[in-house]
Amino acid sequence: MRLLHRFPALVAVGLLLGSNACTKNNPDEIRRRTAEATETVRRDTKAVAEGVKEGMGRDNKAIDINKASLEDLLSLPGLTEHEADRIIAQRPYDDAHDLVTRHVVPDAEYEKIRDRVIAGH
Repeated sequence: MRLLHRFPALVAVGLLLGSNACTKNNPDEIRRRTAEATETVRRDTKAVAEGVKEGMGRDNKAIDINKASLEDLLSLPGLTEHEADRIIAQRPYDDAHDLVTRHVVPDAEYEKIRDRVIAGH
């Protein structure tokens, strides 16, 4: 984990040194490139941290759409309370993809949850 904290600094230093050779006599160019590299590293580090946090907090068990409570359904990424209510109201399902074929959730929304839902019998 310590390496993850040092990685952005190492990348920024590497980019600074690499750009220094090309723009040795132009301090403004060095500042600009350093700022760009720092912003890129900051953004990428934030994305990695959010991904790790999401992965650690995720319960990887599949949710049975025929038996799940409203609370369970709301734990699915991007699912609204309205969609969760519709899932419950239109039970039972033969297959998880019935959520799309019955127009309960849009296809794009289903793609986000398809690996986390099943239709048990």
